[in-house]
Formats: sequence, structure tokens, C-alpha cells
Amino acid sequence: MQLKTIIVEDEQTSREILKNYLAKYCPTVKIVGEAQNIDEALVLIRNNDLDLVFLDVEMPYGSGFDLLEKLGSTNFEVVFVTAYDQYAIDALNKHASYYLLKPISIDELIKAVDYVTEIKARENDLQHSVLVPKINPVNQKITIPTQSGFEVLQMNDIVYCKADDNYTELYLNNNKIKLVSKTLKYFEDALKENGFARIHKSFLVNVAYITSYKKGKGGTVGLSNGKELSVSASKKVTLLSYFK
Repeated sequence: MQLKTIIVEDEQTSREILKNYLAKYCPTVKIVGEAQNIDEALVLIRNNDLDLVFLDVEMPYGSGFDLLEKLGSTNFEVVFVTAYDQYAIDALNKHASYYLLKPISIDELIKAVDYVTEIKARENDLQHSVLVPKINPVNQKITIPTQSGFEVLQMNDIVYCKADDNYTELYLNNNKIKLVSKTLKYFEDALKENGFARIHKSFLVNVAYITSYKKGKGGTVGLSNGKELSVSASKKVTLLSYFK
């Protein structure tokens, strides 16, 4: 599939190198514009339906992070391109799909484009099909500790789990909430083989209760109880693999 993209980079030499690499090694990428600062990038983004933005971090009159803050919710994926590896954690926190260091490795560039292509293909498939999980509801139980002993829950009654430091909040389909003295990682390990997907550092979701998905930096899922939860960019591929 074709990926419509723009390059946001203040150095002309760097833009030319990236354009040449994309033309030679990533023919599915269609460059529809270039910007050397965030103001020019805003115009291009608002006037084009983009799949991907190659984004420099340090630029005159504002950083790549400033651009994402101005945009808020987006429908495109972001690949940060920078010479400064200390920005890696910030890039991940800003839901970048990939992080490329200058000088750009051709192999890493191809991996980044392939990764974004997979994400966009799955998103497009979702728009043409009904959201039906690959798994079927399972009639199994899970034991959770309480102050006086333990309580037994049906796994299917859990809509989603939310991290709360070393505790986890379980949101049930009867609108009740259980606070459990176990980490979210504990429940991820216990439930991941039973139709539960980790979609964010804070959320583990019962896929059977997902009713919608909205594209974005990482996107969001809508649940049958009316809740809408954020999806991390790093978790998007795993989540979308449940829906084909």
C-alpha cells in the first residue's frame, strides 16, 4: 500500500538524503510535501490526508514535540529523525511509531516504513469489516485476593484492568470496580491467553468488549460500557492483530 508522507526537517541536506533513500529503498512512500519548521508543517498536515510524517526534533522556532502538542489527536504515524539519541524516551512518550538516528541507516529506515505499513494496512482492514475478536469468550475463573481471603471472578466479567501503582482496578460488566493488591503485569500474565490485550502501560482490555477503534498517534478503543481508552503506539500492532 502507498503511504502519503511529508518530511519535516530544517536542514535541506538532510531532507535530500531522506528523499533519495525513500525513493530508492521505499517506493511505497509518496512524499507530498516538505517543511523546514513547524508552521510550514502545520499547513501541510492540515491540507493533506497523511499516513506518515518524518519529523525532526530540533528545529528553529519550535521542536517536533511542539508540533505534536499543537496538533493534538492525529491520524498519521510519526517517525522521529534526529541526531540526538537522548530524545528517544520523549519520542516514545509522544507515541512515535519509530525512532531513527542520523546518519540514517537504510535498514532501519526500511524497518520503520514496513512497521508503519503494517499498522496502516490493519487500520484500513478494520474500516471495511466488523470488529470481531479472533478469540471466543472463555468460561474460566480467576481468583483475586481480598482482606479476608479471596474472591472468584469469571474472566468474562472483567471488561478491563487499570494500573494503580502496585494495585490494579478491575472494571466489571456490572459496573462494579474491584481494587486488587496485584500489579497490572500480574493480570497481564494471567489473562493474556484468554483474550486480554495490553493496549497501554495503564490498560489491559478484554478484547470481547471492544466495540470500536479510532485511529490516532496510538489510537483509542471504545468499550461496550461506554469507556474510551488510549492505545500506545507500541501496542497498536498487537491490538490490531486481534481483528482481521
